[in-house]
Amino acid sequence: MMHKAQHSGVSSTILDAHDVNTRLRTGQVRVCVIGIGRIGLPTALSFAKSGLAVTGLDVNEELISRIRSADFPLEDEPGYREIFEAVHGTDLFSVTTDPAKAIPDSDVVLLSLPTPMDDSSTPYYTALESVASDLNSLLTPGSVVVVESTVEPGFVESEMAPLIEGDRSRLKISENFGLGACPETANPGEILRNFESLPRLVGAMDANTADIISKVYGHVFPVDLIRMPDCRTANAVKLTTNVFRDVNVAFVNELAILFENLGIDINVVLDAAKRKYNFEPHYPGAGVGGPCLPVNSYQLLNTASGLVGGDSLLSMVRAGRRANEAMPSHVVNLMFDGLHEAGIAADSAPVVALLGVSYKPNVRDMQLAPSREIVRLLRSKGVVRIRLYDPYYVGEEILGVKAAASAADAMHGADVAVLVTAHEELLALDARTVSESGCKVFVDSMRIMSPEEAASAGLVYRGVGRGTSNEEGDNSDRHPS
Repeated sequence: MMHKAQHSGVSSTILDAHDVNTRLRTGQVRVCVIGIGRIGLPTALSFAKSGLAVTGLDVNEELISRIRSADFPLEDEPGYREIFEAVHGTDLFSVTTDPAKAIPDSDVVLLSLPTPMDDSSTPYYTALESVASDLNSLLTPGSVVVVESTVEPGFVESEMAPLIEGDRSRLKISENFGLGACPETANPGEILRNFESLPRLVGAMDANTADIISKVYGHVFPVDLIRMPDCRTANAVKLTTNVFRDVNVAFVNELAILFENLGIDINVVLDAAKRKYNFEPHYPGAGVGGPCLPVNSYQLLNTASGLVGGDSLLSMVRAGRRANEAMPSHVVNLMFDGLHEAGIAADSAPVVALLGVSYKPNVRDMQLAPSREIVRLLRSKGVVRIRLYDPYYVGEEILGVKAAASAADAMHGADVAVLVTAHEELLALDARTVSESGCKVFVDSMRIMSPEEAASAGLVYRGVGRGTSNEEGDNSDRHPS
């Protein structure tokens, strides 16, 4: 283990970084990953694959039971089932719900816990704070704690550190335990590829801890490790990259609405614009969901609100959130407009088939999904005959509706089909199939179909960003960036 001998109840120092490489090569570094969900489980499996003994800790008893039974819970993460099967049942990988069985024996403790927001869009860190309190009593002196969760700049220093230290009678930061940040950067559905290609940020409360974290992560991941001056800067970089995307998606969402009214196809615009060397394309859709982008924008806004005059800062971020949060309403308006053109009255109990309800393509995840707000808005407008299809939720009760077995089943006899999330399976949907199902209207949030194709099949077509145009843009990029 990495712990040095203890003296008078408190160990002398954290292990010197120079000794870490030898211990890594011989598998003498034990790792605990707290929170083994979407990011934490792949992280734990990657560490185990590298030859380090890993214990995954989670409060979700059902999840722990599934993993113990060799039931891999992330089938939408390519490559990880094979790693799971290779390490499951070996000394390299175990899971538990008991912190006392996982934390004290670990040299490195990684925190991969959710950082959600409440109904008023205020981020909260209850899970991290609770674990920090557990660490105060359970962490073995000499250990290193790494916060992978996305938090506001300064949270590690001002909130996590005092909670772990407590009264400092047993633990003293940078004296007998290390604390750092290595924000996760993976995109759900592409985690293995990202772990093997994207640089990682390393910030810590002291240089020795930063060295240890760099060596440990360098042992596991074949990527560049970018040293940050501190934890707050590492967290600021993570938020900057994600909020950049949120704001830019908001920009193209507003362009999409403008171009619909100008008779311009946004696909044509973006296809031409991205040929300029300094233009980075982002793509409009039914909204921006998931546990990252919406929350990250509010994390920065929350940080600014704590400063004198901070409410006047980040007006662009605030406006971007408003724009993205308005997109589900815009999709619903497009739907009613299309029904009107088709001669179907809004109060005639139309049957609506929603296709794709995950927050993004090719993953099973409903966190802050735009489809949630679309369903809420439809019901608020008296539309109660709603069908759903998503290849990741076949036959399940989702948003108060039992999901259909196929897109064809969902559309059969419906008045309108609304494509919300363009899973790979749904990209093959063609206008003739939609028309033959009985649908009169197709609402295309992701522009998988051309207006001309829809018209030739007798469909009334409405698409996000799709004004009348004589050209078709490059449809190869259909998903929000």
